[in-house]
Amino acid sequence: MEPIATAAGIRAAEQSWFDAHPRGDLMGRAAAAVARAAAAQLAGRESWGVLVVAGPGNNAGDALFAAAELSDLLGRRVPLWVWPVADRTHEDGLAAALGEGAVVIDAAAALLYATGVGVVLDGLSGLGGRPGLPDAALAVARAAAEASVPVVSVDLPSGLVADSARAHPSFVADVTVTFIARKLAQVAQPAASACGRVDLVDIGVEPPATDTWLVTADDLRAWYPWPGPLSDKYSRGVVGIDTGSAGYPGAALLGVGGALHAGAGMVRYVGPARDAVLAAFPSVVAPLEGADPGRVQAWVCGSGWPDADPDRLARRLADGVPTVLDAGALAALPAALPDGSLLTPHAGELARLLGVPRADVEAEPIEHARDAAARTGAHVLLKGATQYSVAPDGGVLIAEPGPAWTATAGSGDTLAGIAGTLLAAGLDPWRAGALAASLQARAAHALPGPRTPEEVATRGLPDAIVALQH
Repeated sequence: MEPIATAAGIRAAEQSWFDAHPRGDLMGRAAAAVARAAAAQLAGRESWGVLVVAGPGNNAGDALFAAAELSDLLGRRVPLWVWPVADRTHEDGLAAALGEGAVVIDAAAALLYATGVGVVLDGLSGLGGRPGLPDAALAVARAAAEASVPVVSVDLPSGLVADSARAHPSFVADVTVTFIARKLAQVAQPAASACGRVDLVDIGVEPPATDTWLVTADDLRAWYPWPGPLSDKYSRGVVGIDTGSAGYPGAALLGVGGALHAGAGMVRYVGPARDAVLAAFPSVVAPLEGADPGRVQAWVCGSGWPDADPDRLARRLADGVPTVLDAGALAALPAALPDGSLLTPHAGELARLLGVPRADVEAEPIEHARDAAARTGAHVLLKGATQYSVAPDGGVLIAEPGPAWTATAGSGDTLAGIAGTLLAAGLDPWRAGALAASLQARAAHALPGPRTPEEVATRGLPDAIVALQH
C-alpha cells in the first residue's frame, strides 16, 4: 500500500529531517527534480522561454532554483521571466534566477508570456495554499491552458488543497512534481484531473504515518484468493446472492456474473430472477422459492430490490456471515450487522443513510464514509469516480480508478457480486472492497472503448485477474 500523506504530515516529516540534518538541502534536491520535468516539457518545443509564477514560500524557491538550472541542464540559454504574484518571493531562489538572466515582470506581462513560453513553472502556493486562485493568477492559468502551454506544478497545482478531493479554480498541470508521498488531491477526483501526471520524487525524507493508502498492483496480487492444488468449490468460497426483482431482474444477472467471473467456488441464488439466472448461468445453484438455500460463506443482498425489505434482509443476516449490502438493503439496515459486513453505497445512497445532502458527501467523501462506518460498525465501499474502502477504525484504501465510461447503470450490481466472492473466500471486507473495485477497474481498462457491465465481467474480469500474476 502506498501512503497518502496530509500536508501537516509532510511538514512534520520535513521538520524531523531538518532536525537530524541541520545543514541539509532538501530544496536543492526538489529543484533538481522540477528542473528535469521542465526540461522534458521544453524538449521539441519551438519556444524555450520559461515563466515562473512565484509565490512567497518555499514552493517558489523550488521553482526558481529549478529555472536557474535549466540552461546548464539543456546546454543552451533559457530565457526566464519571473512573476512574483505577491510582490515578494523566495529571496535566494530569485537571486539564483536573476543570476541566470531572469527578468522580473508584472501581472500584465505574465498574462502575455503565459501564451507564448515553452513551459510555465507553477510555484505559487503548493501544499500550504488556500482553495482557488487570485484573479490575476487565475487569468494566467487559463491563458496557459487555452494556449496549450505545458504547466509543471511544484508539489500541487496552485489553487487545490492537498488534503481534499475537491476541485477549485487552479492551475491545470501537465506534470506535478511532488515529494515524500502523494497527497489526496493528487489521486482523488475531481482534484486529480488538474494534476496531470504525478511524479513522486524521493528526496530522502521518510513518509509520515497515515491512515489512508493507495492500493498498488502488488497489493492486488497479494490479496486475491488464488486457488491452490487442493482447493475445491467449498474452500474457494460459496457466495449466496439474494438480489433482483420482477422489475429489475438484470441486477441479479449482473451480480451473479460478477461473482462467478471473480472466481467464486459456487454461487447460490435465491430471488425472483431464478429462471433468468439459470438460463444465463447453468452452474449456479438456485433452489426453488422457500427451499433451504444451503450453506454459504457470504451473502450479497439488495441490488435490484425495488424497496426497503427488512424481512428479506433479516433472513440473510440470520446466517451471521459476512454480507455485502447494496442498493435496497441500505435502506433496511438493522441496528446490528454481522461481523464482516460491507456497505456499497454511491454518494446519493450514503447521503440518505446519513441524512445529509448529497453535495456534502461529494465534497467530503472520506469524512462521510468514515461517519457511516463508525455509526454502523460495518465497512463502507463508497462508489464513484474515486472509490474508497473505509474501515470502522477510519482506515482508508483508495482503489485503482476505472475509465469514465464505467459510470453506467449496473456497474454497482456487478461490483457487489465481485465483492461477495472475495468475502466468501475469506478476505476481510476492507481489502475485499478495495480489491473488488480495483479488479472491476482493471477489467474495464482491458477492453477497448465503452462496454456494458456484463461485458466487463465476462470478458474483462477473468483476463484482469490472470494479468495480476505477471
